[in-house]
Amino acid sequence: MKTKKIELLSPAKDCEVGMAAINHGADAVYIGGPDFGAREKASNSIEDIERLCRHAALFDAKVYVTLNTLLYDNELERARKMTYDCWNAGVDALIVQDMQLLQLDLPPIPLHASTQCDNLTVEKVQQLEQLGFSQVVLGRELSLKQIREIREKTTVPLEFFVHGALCVSHSGQCYLSQYIGNRSANRGACAQPCRLPWDLLDADGKVLIKNRHLLSLKDLNNSTHLEELIDAGITSFKIEGRMKDADYVKNVTAYYRQKLDEIISRRTDLEQASRGHCSYTFEVNPEKSFNRGFTDFFINGRQKYIGSPFTPKSMGEYIGEVSWCNPLRMEIQTDKVLHNGDGLCFLNQDNELVGLRADVVNGVTVSCNRPHGAYRGAKIYRNYDLEWQKQVDASMGNRKIDIDLLLRETHDGYELIDKLSTVNCQLKTDKITANNPEKATENIRKKALQWGDTPFNPVNLELQFAEPRLIPASVIGEMKRDLVAKLTEELIESHRNNRALRANVARDVSITTTDPDEIPSCLMTCHHCIRYANGMCSKETGKKAEPLYLRNGNNTFRLEFDCRNCLMRVFSLATN
Repeated sequence: MKTKKIELLSPAKDCEVGMAAINHGADAVYIGGPDFGAREKASNSIEDIERLCRHAALFDAKVYVTLNTLLYDNELERARKMTYDCWNAGVDALIVQDMQLLQLDLPPIPLHASTQCDNLTVEKVQQLEQLGFSQVVLGRELSLKQIREIREKTTVPLEFFVHGALCVSHSGQCYLSQYIGNRSANRGACAQPCRLPWDLLDADGKVLIKNRHLLSLKDLNNSTHLEELIDAGITSFKIEGRMKDADYVKNVTAYYRQKLDEIISRRTDLEQASRGHCSYTFEVNPEKSFNRGFTDFFINGRQKYIGSPFTPKSMGEYIGEVSWCNPLRMEIQTDKVLHNGDGLCFLNQDNELVGLRADVVNGVTVSCNRPHGAYRGAKIYRNYDLEWQKQVDASMGNRKIDIDLLLRETHDGYELIDKLSTVNCQLKTDKITANNPEKATENIRKKALQWGDTPFNPVNLELQFAEPRLIPASVIGEMKRDLVAKLTEELIESHRNNRALRANVARDVSITTTDPDEIPSCLMTCHHCIRYANGMCSKETGKKAEPLYLRNGNNTFRLEFDCRNCLMRVFSLATN
């Protein structure tokens, strides 16, 4: 039975973060190139991308470069040249949005259809498959049922976001930032107005909800649905976060690596998409990294509490309630170990986020150098765990590739071979007969099996000598260094040579292009519904869903509700 390769895809702000992701279990990473990535502040040089590609290739992991903005005509040639630079650097695929790229003379690099293409229907994915895309990133709003339907009617590999920040609008269909401040999300410059506080008004101008983050969503966490997603047809599991630092990427990658490994370990039809296995020296816990609270979004249908209306900032992990306090001290009912310097936060009685520093901790008693403002019963979150942060920062990952060693003598010295790859190294040296065979053999085994901080882990060592030998530690060390260098180059070159090639584009399929400067009348299309989230759903109340209005400063927008399809749309007031 042919096994299905399951890919864990992690974000990389830069080369160092990408390497950290690989070291902590990613099968692939996605990273911005010099230009045209959908995060304009996360660009990287071709030299850095090539360095990342070499590190990833050692573990047979992949590097995908984001070229997923809409392009002006005068940028097409620069984009075309960048595709060649990426291919020559060792990149495995490009994630793209603009269909004009398909009409250019590109290298044989595979193309993945970005979620910015608004991939929400069977028909759209079928078209992308016909166009020769090697992978399609589905929209986050899809349910398991919809994913299954797409899988049943297509064959192209499917990628799906499972963790990280959520856009309230359908990806690629948000023009709010561009409308307000001429910063286009489709050009990588989104100003995230959806994270701002808004007032909700009725048709008469009456304020229904004041100063709340009504468009801000919780963060996605589908870690409990991975096996369901696999069975629905997903083979690439994507973590959002190309602006996140290494500590976030290490922790979240390790978390999903453990989750997927558990599934793969008990299913003979699945295998990991890269080589190597990881161990970790810190507590793997996504609640300790940046999060606005978690939701599984629409994977199992519509849910009411997917928003984060009180703050767009990270709350961290919930640790307990205040059981007693005075202005400078508090006792927290918690089973967590607190540390001097931890960062804590809570929502005050006006539902505003308040942060504080635990200056001195004595068990569950926290003392602060300034008034903290907490109250009895306040729910306390820890958004900065000082000791945990030190452990994560120190973690370089511990990803190892198993090797099976054979050490044997030759006519003029010794040969060290990895039997799994047949890579070998030989060393000419005098052969010494051991006077104490047992001790000599023990020393040989001890030295030959110590590979320290190299990427390799010997699982077995076979010795083949004509007679018991005494081999100096320096001889074994030299052979190991030589084998490490040869194995590294062999594995990197093997990955590079075996990169997939892009399928031919079906030229008879029409290609639709989009003007980067065009702002349609509908500024956002959202599965998230403010009426539903706030007890005003017409299906629940029986009242007609009249338009509502969002206001922030001088900006006011009209909300229209497509109740038949459970959609909310955002329009400017200038639109009729």
